[in-house]
Amino acid sequence: MKKPLSIMWLGLRGFPMVQGGVETHAENLCPHLATLGCEVTVIVRSSYQRPDVGPEWKNVRFRTIWSPRSKRLEAIVHTFLGVMYAAIKRPDILHIQAIGPGLMTPLARLFGLRVVVTHHGPDYDRQKWGALAKQVLRLGEYCGMRFANRRIAISDGIRQLVRQKHGLDCAVIPNGVEMPERTASITSIDRFGLQPQRYVLLVSRFVPEKRHHDLIQAFASAALHGWKLVLVGSADHPDSYTASVLEMAKATPDVICTGFQTGMALKELYQHAGIFVLPSSHEGLPIALLEAMSYGLPAIASDIGANREIDCNDIDYFPVGDVQSLSSLLKQRAAASQEAGQRDRLRSFVLERYRWLDIGKRTFEIYTGLLAERDQYQPNHGLLKWLDRR
Repeated sequence: MKKPLSIMWLGLRGFPMVQGGVETHAENLCPHLATLGCEVTVIVRSSYQRPDVGPEWKNVRFRTIWSPRSKRLEAIVHTFLGVMYAAIKRPDILHIQAIGPGLMTPLARLFGLRVVVTHHGPDYDRQKWGALAKQVLRLGEYCGMRFANRRIAISDGIRQLVRQKHGLDCAVIPNGVEMPERTASITSIDRFGLQPQRYVLLVSRFVPEKRHHDLIQAFASAALHGWKLVLVGSADHPDSYTASVLEMAKATPDVICTGFQTGMALKELYQHAGIFVLPSSHEGLPIALLEAMSYGLPAIASDIGANREIDCNDIDYFPVGDVQSLSSLLKQRAAASQEAGQRDRLRSFVLERYRWLDIGKRTFEIYTGLLAERDQYQPNHGLLKWLDRR
């Protein structure tokens, strides 16, 4: 019997039921990699991984390693410790997620590890980071892209960025969705005092680039009779932005903050919403928008490149930060009856282009290609050349 590929993932908090785009990406993709013939071990952070999940979930193994609960330090410290662990365990491939953890790519290469890095977006553009943190993230992008054996971008926009800044190419493998089964259950939306098809939905972390204030202001201006606005999510590190969103929501009639939701509760919130809105100023390739479309939800999104890349005629776009335009679109969507077949059309659109199973196959091809071809990347550093000959 052929030995399965030993794959180790690093650079995320943990899963399942952990908030975040990279975490959702891993939660959906890793089980498919396991079914395709990989022994997948995910190195997770002790402060996020739920103890009741156990050491294995859907044929994916977890190795929990300590990390400080600090917005600025947890990722880099945990990735350093994870590379040390990988250097001992010697997986066939170490797969690092995101450009912050990418800072440790040269160290992993010095230990003789084959490394794949997935670029989930230019995190240095996020509003939450200060000047020093942004410089560290830029360095992480440089190290991750320049020193990885293989590079993956989750969107063509990110691939173009890497080409322009680093003169290197990436394989484009997007985020995806699992096609949900429809549910008639309304237990959770009853708990939040919601009526089916009569609420606007946003699912996201509470971070500045999601622009919750714009949506709350636009919703108030639209004055949709009988509608509510539902903000699903929370913050990993509550700060002044989180406090301002909660305060604004409390002061605005018919705005409900549910906190972080998973499982059937989240399924119901998607299934029975009337409109989904994503007003972000920064995204890699938005899983939440793809998930909303998988439920057939009418969607409104900011006109940033990552949202535009989905290229679906059933999404209404507005200039990022333009509250008046967003308010007008909310009025139009709320007043219009959804045309026959639109929900099925949206579901078919994402099924054809963004299935996690297909994304798993393409990722698996990256792994097997790397193992079959002894490192097409030719390092400029003498020590790395020596290690490659070992």
